[in-house]
Amino acid sequence: MLTQQQLDRAVGTVIASAAGDALGAPYEFHAPVLPPTPITLHAGGPWELGEWTDDTSMAVPILQAVARGRGLDDSTTLAGIVGEWIGWCRSAKDVGIQTKAVLAGIRHVTEEDARTAARAVHDRNGRSGGNGSLMRTGPVALGYLGDGQADAAAAAARRVSELTHFEVDAGDACAVWSLAIRSAILDGTLELRTAVDTLPVERASVWHGRLDAAEAALPWELPDNNGWVVAALQAAWSAITHGSSLREVLELAVRAGNDTDTVAAIAGSLAGAVFGASELPDEWVSALHGWPADEFRSFGAAELTDLALKAVGAP
Repeated sequence: MLTQQQLDRAVGTVIASAAGDALGAPYEFHAPVLPPTPITLHAGGPWELGEWTDDTSMAVPILQAVARGRGLDDSTTLAGIVGEWIGWCRSAKDVGIQTKAVLAGIRHVTEEDARTAARAVHDRNGRSGGNGSLMRTGPVALGYLGDGQADAAAAAARRVSELTHFEVDAGDACAVWSLAIRSAILDGTLELRTAVDTLPVERASVWHGRLDAAEAALPWELPDNNGWVVAALQAAWSAITHGSSLREVLELAVRAGNDTDTVAAIAGSLAGAVFGASELPDEWVSALHGWPADEFRSFGAAELTDLALKAVGAP
């Protein structure tokens, strides 16, 4: 049974990611926003005040599956998640280019066909290291908080990533981020370096160098190609290591510019697991909403919280 602090951190993984997503949405594809210009939650482009984007929308089916007690090592569960993504994609305001191409190439809604489509996109483009699987990986760890489940968490994160992203960088990023989230929920500590050490030695060395670069710069001082999973993780990690509160972490992530909603969603998933949902500003939380809301139902922070608690087995 998790403590109240651990439950707060588990919920924070989901809510802070959604908050970062909504905070960054109106700043997306713009230049960095340097201090002292404030970062504010507001409407912009196609996004309403507090509305999350594809980052959180794609995380929701993963969260729902875990909340139902389904293992992410089960092909039927993964096929169900893919089916939800395909349905969402038909009417979504925004879908990542790589993800959209993969979902369009799936002939039968199965894990195998999704992986085949992901490989085809990779082969066609020569790369598939976008940030679209890292942005949605937050809920994975919630299903693997038990003793001895760290390896299973990393494997599940990689397997879910590979539904749309074939490239190894994307799988590595999702695996280590999910392990760090797991540790943060359980212990309240930042253990990304420890998570990186679970990778093969040569891969771990590369990632440690990438983290060194992230820690040495503020998010807006890093290269702005944060649509790439490596650069997105670096910007998120820079925000986390330089921020002293959950709010500051999310604001620093948005200041990076370019793919602001995704960088902030990634940062929020780990920072939320450290600080907890209770550290978010009430006005941000109350404004949160997005898919799968429709004219018949709302979907916001309360629904995300309920799913997160169910995912970790809270009564």
